Amino acid sequence: MTPLVTAAVLLAAVTHASWNAIAHRITDKLVGFTLIAGGGMIIGLAMVPFVPLPAADAWPYLIASSCVHVAYYALLMKSFRLGDFGQAYPIACGTAPLVVTVLAAVFADEVPDGWAAAGVALSCAGLTGVALWGLRGRRPDWAAIGAALATGLTIAAYTVVDGLGVRASGTSLGYIAWLMAVQGVVVPAYALWRRGDRLIGELRPFAAVGLLGAALSVSAYALVLWAQTKAELAPIAALRESSIIVGAAIGAVFFKERFGAPRIAAAGLLVLGIGLMMHAG
Repeated sequence: MTPLVTAAVLLAAVTHASWNAIAHRITDKLVGFTLIAGGGMIIGLAMVPFVPLPAADAWPYLIASSCVHVAYYALLMKSFRLGDFGQAYPIACGTAPLVVTVLAAVFADEVPDGWAAAGVALSCAGLTGVALWGLRGRRPDWAAIGAALATGLTIAAYTVVDGLGVRASGTSLGYIAWLMAVQGVVVPAYALWRRGDRLIGELRPFAAVGLLGAALSVSAYALVLWAQTKAELAPIAALRESSIIVGAAIGAVFFKERFGAPRIAAAGLLVLGIGLMMHAG
């Protein structure tokens, strides 16, 4: 991973944590995700006339990723309804890199060396371990943890699918534009079916912040897709999950969730794991 690729992935981590915080902040999760998914669709459609069309080989991946992203949105909404941001976000993020490592080894023939494997495993342990002890001394909420783990599996799945798809597409900008345009239809359509005429009035108070979340979401994933054309999938997936440090800070400052020694330890493990992966690179 070159310094430029590393910087792009770290910037993606910050923007990813930020749009997830916006989604969590909007109390009505269906409203929040309608604005974020629908805003992403609008951005994608606006990009389409100005970017190359992805190659034919990329479209099966693009369609498959769109389906996985719909599942991801549904599970992330459930995770944010059931758990604290500081609990749901690290579990979802921490699960993905380890699963991506396995999937990338199987489907992309990217077998990690000892340092990279140790780094990914250590990062995942740091990110997920804290959640197993719950927050503020409570026992873990296993329903919330289960939803977040399932969210992490969808993150891993679309990371690998899109990593292969964007490489086959010949254009990272064309791929992200069409991906946003295709996947962004489903959540707004579902919300319209559920809420009917009430939907517009429910969206209006949150439109500005929701569309900001959409722009951050598209930017974050565009950076990751570009990085996946320049480096292997597993280290990118693990480095991107440094967003948990940003997420923990957002949870402490904006949602008044306790940071605490377990999260400090998790952040330390994450940094050590990233150091091992960078050593491997």
